[in-house]
This record gives sequence, C-alpha cells and structure tokens, in this order.
Amino acid sequence: MSAHSAREAPMYLELNGKVVVITGGSRGIGAGTARAFAAEGARVAVLGRDRDALEEVAKETGGIGVVADVTSLAAIEDARRRVEAGLGPADVLCAFAGGGIARPGPTAAMTEEEWHSVVDGNLTATFLTLKSFLPGMQERGAGSIVTMSSSAGRTPSNLPSAGGREMGNPWGAPVAYEAAKAGIQALTRHVAAEVGGQGVRVNCVAPAAIRTERTERYMPPETQDLVAATHPLGRMGEPGDVASAALFLASAQSSWLTGLTLDIAGGKIML
Repeated sequence: MSAHSAREAPMYLELNGKVVVITGGSRGIGAGTARAFAAEGARVAVLGRDRDALEEVAKETGGIGVVADVTSLAAIEDARRRVEAGLGPADVLCAFAGGGIARPGPTAAMTEEEWHSVVDGNLTATFLTLKSFLPGMQERGAGSIVTMSSSAGRTPSNLPSAGGREMGNPWGAPVAYEAAKAGIQALTRHVAAEVGGQGVRVNCVAPAAIRTERTERYMPPETQDLVAATHPLGRMGEPGDVASAALFLASAQSSWLTGLTLDIAGGKIML
C-alpha cells in the first residue's frame, strides 16, 4: 500500500481548490494521481484518448475529462481552452502522457516508424503540453509542472543487473523509450532554469516498475515477482507511490525545488 492510499485526511491544504491538469489521466499512474489530488481538494481535469475511461475518472474525482491527442499541439490547445472554460487556468500541470509502439530488440533493428512513434508519444508530447500550458503560468507568475520520465531514462535497462535476461527480454526497454525519457529529464531542467524567476517550478518523476492495470493484464504473476526482486525494497511500485511524489512536488512543501528528477524506484536507481 502506498503512503497516499494509507492516508485519510488531506496533507497539503494549499492544494485545496487548485486547478490540476493531468495528461494520461484515464488510467494507471495518471488516474491514481488524479484521485490523489482530488482527495486534497483540488479541482482536477484529466486528459487522454479514452473517453469512457476519462469520464469514469472524472466522475470519481468530481472533475472533468477532456479527450485530447497530446501529440498534436492543436488538440492540446483546444483541450487547454476547454479546461480553462470549465475550471479555470491550471495551477498545476502533470504532463504524464506517454505512448508509442516499438518492439524490444537491438538498436539497429528498430524501424524509423517505431522511433518516431515512441519519441513523439513521450518526449514530443511532453514538450507540446508544456508549450501550451506554460505561457499562462508565466503570465500569472505562479505554477508547478511535474513531468514523467522513467528509470529507463536514468540507466540502460539492458544491463545484466536489470534482470531482463531472466525475464526473457535481454534487450530491455526499446532504445527510443530510454532516449525519450532521458530527453524529458533534460527538457525539465532546461525549462526549470528558464522560468524559475517567473514563479514557475518544473520537476520530474522517474518511476521504475509500477503495478498498473496494464501490468496485471499482460505480466504473469511469476514475472511480476522477478521484476519486484530487481528493486532493493523488494516490491513493484504502485500508482499511489508516484502520486504521493507528484503531490509533494506540486505543493508549497517543495517550494525551493525545481529542475529535480525524483526517482520513484524502490532503490533501483541510486544517484
């Protein structure tokens, strides 16, 4: 059980009434983060592609769901305007959407289409989301942005210590995924340095293996056990573990933190 799911009373009172926008909010980490912010009294907007799933999360959190393709600036701009019309301008942005399809394998075997699919679905999507929401925060002189990287952006997932060979995948995550997630960390640092003087903070979370609906559907229990064993804390993470970090980074408790990448990795990444 994550720290957030174990709590009943709000911890970050300053988040009450804040407008929080979460991309990739229809399920998994994004949906868990939406629930966590709603529990703190925030007004939540979740963005994603699955209308039914978004409506379910919106109903659960008392917020709104907006269908949007975050690889399209025009679609993000339209979604932002709809959020502002429904809730007001964003105080907090969690740019958590990630997508793309690529098969694990050697670098030279990756197709150009796979590369663009994954880089666009992760790095480009994050850039476009910040491009849309950042100017308003700069004008208002306040805002907190949290981006989504991965432990795969910290260290090669094809190292023997990653356990991929034992799990039947010696290649680790596709190279495009690792490059895109590392790029998100660089993007975060660059923007944080650029806008810090305007009252906007930008930080990043980098989860290792998180147990989501997708994990439960596609990863057999014995493989989950092997994955858990690669983390010093001996378990996979939960969406609430990432949500708790996002709450902290969005709150006044982290008011002197910006440009940080926070590893939510059960000790798998130690820098």
